[in-house]
Amino acid sequence: MALAAILPMTVMAADAKASSGIKVKITAGGKVLTATFQDNATSRALTALFPLTVPMMDLYSRELVYRFTQPLPAEQKTTSGYDIGDIVYWAPRHSFVIMYAQNGERISDLQKVGRIDSGVEKLANVGNIPVLFELMPP
Repeated sequence: MALAAILPMTVMAADAKASSGIKVKITAGGKVLTATFQDNATSRALTALFPLTVPMMDLYSRELVYRFTQPLPAEQKTTSGYDIGDIVYWAPRHSFVIMYAQNGERISDLQKVGRIDSGVEKLANVGNIPVLFELMPP
């Protein structure tokens, strides 16, 4: 009986966490995906630029990258691995990155920005491509 009372609260907490964050529409080569950005200084600086179209390079058969000319704030950067679908900012080269494949590498000075909600496989090996980022209505 006690477990039944706890379970709904756990499910509700997971649902609330999944729906929190900044919702973003990403369009690349006619493919549309959604992402959820974290609420941090890097994400806020990025979304302040939206709608934003950037020419992203397909690098290392694992990521789409755009390098800003000026740095973005990155107050929570760490050395860490990444998951497929992560959207990150690599501070040393001012790189805005969508990770679409995994090679197990740990990367220093990495700031987590958000995550593709589903369909990241659509971005695999698309080549260099313009990508549009837009805020979704709440």
